Amino acid sequence: MTSTGFKSPWEGVWSFDVIVKRRIRRPRTTGVTMVIDSGLGASALRDILALAGDHIDHWKFGFGTSALMPLRILEEKLALLHARDVLTYPGGTLLEAAIVQQHCRFFMKRAKELGFGAVEISEGTIDLPGDRRRRVIDCARDAGLVAITEVGRKDPKRQPSAAELAEQVLKDLTWGASFVIVEGRECGQGIGIYDGRGEIRTSVLDEILRLVGDAAPRLIWEAPLQPQQAYLVCRFGANVSLGNIVPQECLALEALRCGLRFETFSAVANQSLDEGRWDPARIEEAAPIGLTGRDR
Repeated sequence: MTSTGFKSPWEGVWSFDVIVKRRIRRPRTTGVTMVIDSGLGASALRDILALAGDHIDHWKFGFGTSALMPLRILEEKLALLHARDVLTYPGGTLLEAAIVQQHCRFFMKRAKELGFGAVEISEGTIDLPGDRRRRVIDCARDAGLVAITEVGRKDPKRQPSAAELAEQVLKDLTWGASFVIVEGRECGQGIGIYDGRGEIRTSVLDEILRLVGDAAPRLIWEAPLQPQQAYLVCRFGANVSLGNIVPQECLALEALRCGLRFETFSAVANQSLDEGRWDPARIEEAAPIGLTGRDR
């Protein structure tokens, strides 16, 4: 068993804890992996959880998909996720639709009844006055749900500045949000910290971080593209919180976090070399880590 609470099939062949010694174990508030589900069936979800459930923290039913699937399937999926201690929430667009129809409190009550553990509160499409946004956060918490807000816009032509994003982050946290998601959509292009090609606008990222200060660990960066994930993990370490990860990429992301992909393994190898734990010229003579002579 490792510091993450996960038992690797390769335990004894190499020291998993050396590689992931800074990875925070679940349940965690930093280093979160948030999956976006745009239409996975219950059987597929069961397979994903069997394969990668130890590495998933949040599960978002993207945009309005949870309103369109059969109730039986939704309840089955929520039960499977709850059994693995994965925090679940419907996409923010569904709440925006409820707000437009003046059904905010009913939405919160129904989300709790269905078995969701949280809600995403966003203004991806609509505009909410500050006091109204604060009351929606209160409404979620009053219903016994974790309030997770999102900052940013879905329309590439209506992108807020870094200062506006940071200001909203700090307000939301003051108002009771547990996490704040930075909008990146499913495409990761032309939105938030990403330019039209999906590359990170480091000046925008730097400004957000400067302005939010110590609140940065409570941000979840939507990063659907692998180069975005690699940049953020390399810059902030294994315990940066990332969202909008497609279900089939959960293991690949965890490998990236743990230094088991090219982008991050070089740092692990160099650290092992610097600390004297690895000598390229030495041929191993002792038993592999954790194995006795009887096991060899």
